[in-house]
Amino acid sequence: MHEMSLAEGVLQLVEDTAKRESARRVKLVVLEIGRMSSVQPEALRFCFDAVTRDSIAQGAVLEIVDVPGVGWCMPCAETVPMTELYGACPKCGSHQVQATGGTEMRVKEIEIE
Repeated sequence: MHEMSLAEGVLQLVEDTAKRESARRVKLVVLEIGRMSSVQPEALRFCFDAVTRDSIAQGAVLEIVDVPGVGWCMPCAETVPMTELYGACPKCGSHQVQATGGTEMRVKEIEIE
């Protein structure tokens, strides 16, 4: 389950930020997770709860923002929605589509006290 290592990485970012800002606790963490990122949001939520136990982020709300997949279709020369990596263009059927969004996971916001 790679979500555990991802949750540990998020916690490290959160703790570094909290320390830098002299925070007493972390109230909210907002993550953007792309639909094509191979990250299972519910598994990540479970792992986040586990790794934040006994940390400055214990009890913090984890909000997950779903980021749709998009890509650049070379034959169409335009941005198209994508549901899977290496999938076909929904307009022309070509597989010459380069993912441009929806593959990422990033910490968007941390609310501290």
